[in-house]
Amino acid sequence: MSRRPASWHVASVVRVRAETSTARRIELDVPTWPGNDAGSHLDVRLTAPDGYQASRSYSVASSGEGTRVVLAVDEVPDGEVSPFLVHDLREGDRLEVHGPLGAFFVWTPSDDPAPVQLIAGGSGVVPLFAMAAAHAESNDPAPFRLLYSVRSPGDVFFGDELRALDGDRLHLDVVYTRAAPPGSTTAPGRLTAESLRAAVLPADREPRVFVCGPTPFVEAVSQWLLAAGHTAARIRTERFGGS
Repeated sequence: MSRRPASWHVASVVRVRAETSTARRIELDVPTWPGNDAGSHLDVRLTAPDGYQASRSYSVASSGEGTRVVLAVDEVPDGEVSPFLVHDLREGDRLEVHGPLGAFFVWTPSDDPAPVQLIAGGSGVVPLFAMAAAHAESNDPAPFRLLYSVRSPGDVFFGDELRALDGDRLHLDVVYTRAAPPGSTTAPGRLTAESLRAAVLPADREPRVFVCGPTPFVEAVSQWLLAAGHTAARIRTERFGGS
């Protein structure tokens, strides 16, 4: 696994666009960025005119050696940072970012032939999308699966990209908890221990499992995986709250 030193960088906003009704995709140019592994995160620091500073961590949706960094930020209405990033940030603005961060919750190509199971809740798909995209561009032979729990089709992050990956390099399963797409034969509903067990790779295949989402989602999924026979050493988790 590569080790890249974390430091503060000045990032220029190259492009912003709506990702969902409550989230925004942000593309940054960071000339001093050392690259990052898939699954890494960074800190964004905002400074108010009176000098007050607030910083929050966000997963990086891109990976590799380039200096372009992609974020996908979901608004937390009472947050200190995400409302500004979603509503007020403009192309040409500058941000302070600190990273890359994280060495535990990352995926890199390896000789491990074990399959990889990704499990995402809501915007927790961001680092897992980075892993799936990096895997698709690599020669790593490990089978990849993604189970994505999301409220409705309009809440899906990286929808076009995930559908493009679905096939030989990724098996994609989406569970809609509130509203299913037109023509769906499966009624919307929350993920359960039973539906999780039916959708993910079985424990006897000893998959490497990455789980990311809100804290209650991650805690529930982790317990269901353990109950289904998966070992704790093969499960890596990333959780988030308000920002």
